[in-house]
Amino acid sequence: MKILLYIADLIVPLVIFLIVGYGILMKVDVYDTFIKGAKSGFFTVIKIMPTLIGLMVAVGILRASGFLDFLSGLISGFTEYVGFPGELVPLTVVKMFSSSAATGLLLDAYKEYGTDSYIGLVASISMSCTETIFYTMSVYFMTAKVTKTRYTLTGALLATFAGLVASAVLAGAM
Repeated sequence: MKILLYIADLIVPLVIFLIVGYGILMKVDVYDTFIKGAKSGFFTVIKIMPTLIGLMVAVGILRASGFLDFLSGLISGFTEYVGFPGELVPLTVVKMFSSSAATGLLLDAYKEYGTDSYIGLVASISMSCTETIFYTMSVYFMTAKVTKTRYTLTGALLATFAGLVASAVLAGAM
């Protein structure tokens, strides 16, 4: 087991060394290329900043207004019927918009129900099995100037549903 820890500690420095070494072998000015890439990344962050701020404000409003609790009460009967805890509906909804806000809800669930409880296990697995759909679509599609999303949202929602089902099944098996 310790060998895996050593390998994990060496992976990032090794990849950086290989990239720099390959750049030197190909006679690329590695430092200038890095600076150009960092500058480009900075401008990308500036372009997506309004979207990020809008998403964070929207999630804050949803949490503070009590809408998530209202939504949870509405569909908890159905979710309980299919084996998914109704208490995790707010976590699931927020996760579609913001992973960091969902992490706050996850910590609240841990405090209330415990990390080893069924709800804690389902919450942990569902956080790993789902994606921040709306954040990802808005940021990446805006950056790439994609206007026709076709079936992206449908596919992402289906994948999220599959992840939620898997989390309930896997937590029940533990």
